[in-house]
Amino acid sequence: MAKANLTPVPLGLKPSFGFGDRLGLATSGHLDALKNQGQGISGIFAQQSIREMKRTNRTPTQVMQAAQAALAAANYAEPWGADADHLKTPADVDVTAAAGFVFFTIDPSDHVDTQADNYVAGGTDSELARQFAKIKDQTPWVGQYVDKPVSLPGGLKIAFDATTVQRAAVKYGRAIRHTIELAGHIQKVMAGKAFEIELSVDETPQPTTLAEHYIIADQLRQAGVKVISLAPRYVGDFEKGIDFKGDIATFQRSLTDHAAIARHLGPYKLSLHSGSDKLSIYTAFARVTGGLFHVKTAGTSYLEALRVVARHDDGLFRRIVDFSRGRFAEDRATYHISAELGKVAPPSHVSDKKVLEKVYLDENDGRQILHVTFGSVLTDATLGLAVKEVLKTHPKTHTEVLTSHFGKHLAALKKGM
Repeated sequence: MAKANLTPVPLGLKPSFGFGDRLGLATSGHLDALKNQGQGISGIFAQQSIREMKRTNRTPTQVMQAAQAALAAANYAEPWGADADHLKTPADVDVTAAAGFVFFTIDPSDHVDTQADNYVAGGTDSELARQFAKIKDQTPWVGQYVDKPVSLPGGLKIAFDATTVQRAAVKYGRAIRHTIELAGHIQKVMAGKAFEIELSVDETPQPTTLAEHYIIADQLRQAGVKVISLAPRYVGDFEKGIDFKGDIATFQRSLTDHAAIARHLGPYKLSLHSGSDKLSIYTAFARVTGGLFHVKTAGTSYLEALRVVARHDDGLFRRIVDFSRGRFAEDRATYHISAELGKVAPPSHVSDKKVLEKVYLDENDGRQILHVTFGSVLTDATLGLAVKEVLKTHPKTHTEVLTSHFGKHLAALKKGM
């Protein structure tokens, strides 16, 4: 029997799937799902963002060790990845690199001007022109693109008029600069070691245009930053914990063009963040990208953990729901969701535990209420320990619900490969 492989490695351009595990107890179920439905897809089993670690009081080393323990128990010998997600500072890189992570997701969202699409253009006194003047010195590359359209294999043509390029500079100029700087730090820290870099610009309210995608990727290429994957902000709505909202045909058309850019300037994979539960678009995502994809999930594993609680400790589940409802207004602040408390009945109004599970774990508003409050629940002195105790007492149920849930994700992706 092959010896378990406990060292994460870069996965290259192989299709990949990130399994976020906020409790450190889900890898067994993730692994079963991958074995059953994910042949040909590589798994990233240690994946957590700095933000998630802070909210769960976990360290990068703890995240890594939890995944390794489960893989050792399963004697897993295949290559696997470890994603240090949503890194914003050199310190974030240092602590995750020291823990053994080899996939670094740069998140420059703090440097993106999320109002750029709203700035009025036209003339040197326009709002867009004034904003561009502030960052002109940071974007010396603007002249490379103005009035220089590009044609890509397959017939895609991208126009770069002055307004388009200036808006891209205002929106992403500082983010590009920050990405190049942080990538340089990663290269320095990981000198002599194999690693991969992903760029995420998905956490913005406005979609990334084709011209913006092209400029971002081209500037990274010129700076010598090789990305293995890039997560633009796609058209449509990618709320946490629920399926895609939007016109699927429009999404596919846009994705086809983004994929053409990724092949031309890379190749690199297109990455789908907030990828949990986007079942309606997985098949198209895999097909349109030609298998050059990465899907990232996180909160959905926490919700499935609560499903175990709902089935084995109804009283605890009700307390968690009440607690989460009380925390919702504050905890939702950093998440893109549309849930409203008033649309979901409190536990005291739902006597049947199966109905309560359905309302809070199968319907959009309930799922999002529980999704965004994970940190408050898991760090609560009583609730956090109680959840983990239920999972440890009922590992079979935990593995079963995860295997079933992620099996649906992976089967839909496989259908498009």
